[in-house]
Amino acid sequence: MEKIKSTTVLAVVHNGEVAIGADGQATMGATVAKNHVKKIRKMLDGKIVTGFAGSTADAFTLLERFEEKLNAYGGNMKRASIELAKDWRTDRYLRKLEAMMIVANKEETLIISGTGDVLEPENGIAAIGSGSNYALSAALAMKKHAPHLSAEEIVREGLTIAADICIYTNHNFIIEKPV
Repeated sequence: MEKIKSTTVLAVVHNGEVAIGADGQATMGATVAKNHVKKIRKMLDGKIVTGFAGSTADAFTLLERFEEKLNAYGGNMKRASIELAKDWRTDRYLRKLEAMMIVANKEETLIISGTGDVLEPENGIAAIGSGSNYALSAALAMKKHAPHLSAEEIVREGLTIAADICIYTNHNFIIEKPV
């Protein structure tokens, strides 16, 4: 049985604000399984926003674990991310999960992977999923050549360009900003 997966998630830090967005497509093999999947979640009363790409069931497991880590470490996003990455890499069950996450608050954006990586993008742009390279390229260009745009506008346009190119990304976006 094929897993439901694929998406594009993009986070941008620009002009003192952070926005994170994702498309709504879930794909099973070469078939669109659903068009309106919510891949963005708010945590800690909206102070932290997460986005996931990969297998949906695996991502939900990781989101639950991440929320547990946030609660265990007093809402410290970086510490919770590091602890989740350590567990993800060493736990026999978690190691098999196929997903990635972007987590963001007002101060920082991080990418968390199953290989134990917790990466803070140098340029303030993080992208994961099947259309990530398209969205990342578009966001880099907009940040450089259209500095008047807001972080939310850059995310929306980056996702639009990815959806126009990537067959695993659609135009049903959810974009959120941490409070």
